[in-house]
Amino acid sequence: MQAVYNPRMRHAAFPDGVTRDRLIDWYRGGGKITRQLFTIPAADAYFDRPIRLRNPIVFYEGHIPAFAVNTLIKLALKRGGIDGAFETLFARGIDPESEEAAKTPTDFWPAREDIQAYGRDADDLIVRAMCDGPIDDGLEPQRRNAEAAFTIIEHEQMHQETLLYLFHELPYERKNPIAPIRAGGSLPRGNVIKDMVRIPAGEATLGAPGADFGWDNELPEMRIDVDAFSIDRHDVTNGDYLEFITATNRTPPHFWAECNGAWQWRGMFALASLPLDAPVYVTHDEADAYAAWRGKRLPSESEYHRAAFGSPAGEERRFPWGDAFPDQRRGNFGFTHWDPVPIGSYPAGASAWGVEDLIGNGWEWTSTVFDGFPGFVPMSSYPLYSADFFDGKHYVMKGASPATAPELIRRSFRNWFRPGYPYVYATFRCAKD
Repeated sequence: MQAVYNPRMRHAAFPDGVTRDRLIDWYRGGGKITRQLFTIPAADAYFDRPIRLRNPIVFYEGHIPAFAVNTLIKLALKRGGIDGAFETLFARGIDPESEEAAKTPTDFWPAREDIQAYGRDADDLIVRAMCDGPIDDGLEPQRRNAEAAFTIIEHEQMHQETLLYLFHELPYERKNPIAPIRAGGSLPRGNVIKDMVRIPAGEATLGAPGADFGWDNELPEMRIDVDAFSIDRHDVTNGDYLEFITATNRTPPHFWAECNGAWQWRGMFALASLPLDAPVYVTHDEADAYAAWRGKRLPSESEYHRAAFGSPAGEERRFPWGDAFPDQRRGNFGFTHWDPVPIGSYPAGASAWGVEDLIGNGWEWTSTVFDGFPGFVPMSSYPLYSADFFDGKHYVMKGASPATAPELIRRSFRNWFRPGYPYVYATFRCAKD
């Protein structure tokens, strides 16, 4: 296949530009990871619904290819799809306020072999479009800078993380352990100093300038004056949080289990002794309560940016550590571990201020309610992607988790969840004025 460079195909993960060959390789690589993840549930768990606030497992194996067909083939290229019934049934997921409000699209799901056959047909159609279709000619809004093509690739990568949340909730006897997908490991830990770092007043850049692909909630770029504040050098650990629940008699976090009077970590594939030096995974409500108990608070989105990307020289970095693309030395992301590792395991990922683990090991809760930036415009490829969640009931998270793809790691990327949702791989650190 002849590589064709087109300067209009721009993505932050590929600073030298995206050729069609590279786009196809990225798409196929994502599909390979998704297929590996779908080997985790036992065969008879395929129709299980491990999280009542989400659809059953079966939905996601149909949703990923159906979304790609609906978005790139039908919306962007104005062509016919493959199976209209599938492309309606698997069109969109759910985010209800309560289990009582959670409704799935159907009580009768197609057979798995039919869903997988649809997925193979979709892959063939998508690859042909990426090979020679007018995906970036700009004649439709979704074809500017190959927006729809980038959308479907990143959409699949985000749903890989959703799959991990779902599979984490399956009983151990209903899943098959597999090795981490990417090779890598943490560096030897040095002396971990658990203190707060003072960040002087300065500017923080939120969002992206718009030259590269970005989701609509990342646009437009904006600069914010941030007052001086202090922030924890490291995330709050399970050991820190144990002190909190011992002192206050609060309910333990979702990922803990008590066995024979001892606390255990509900790992992806096995119970283990609670790792006291690993970051605690909690809801926003739990993080907020802990911070208040310590006489502190959660950092805002702009404070996170200042601590992560700012520098004493006044310049802003592309990543906390500098401009080098994320690799296994910088943090726990990209499926190199199924579970969090001890804080301080990645000193090479520290920010200019010496704040560590800002990318990887768990998304970081902020105090910022999720909303669009001034001048927000819904994206043409997925108009409801963000706007449906500007309801004052979701909070911004920054950083990355062990299940976040490296290509999603960029300064402007924003994640969000409801404050009481317990299943996400989310940790936090405290701040104070």
